[in-house]
Amino acid sequence: MRLVLGMFSLVVVLAVVGMLAKKQLGALAVSQKAALSNQAAAGTAGSSGVKNPQLQTQPLQEQVRQSLETAMQRPKAVDGE
Repeated sequence: MRLVLGMFSLVVVLAVVGMLAKKQLGALAVSQKAALSNQAAAGTAGSSGVKNPQLQTQPLQEQVRQSLETAMQRPKAVDGE
């Protein structure tokens, strides 16, 4: 009797956990779909529409390169003069 009651309890607990997991995964799928649709809408209405991160950082890289070249070309101050 004790074995039957233990097995029945185990089946009930597994059923409840399975239902809760299914509910959570369903909510996760809905939120992911909403996030993807929002991201797609924001991407089409974006300012530049550039998807490649390397292309987005090229102006910054060029600015840093120019700043370094300018700093390297400046004459160094000598303490004795």
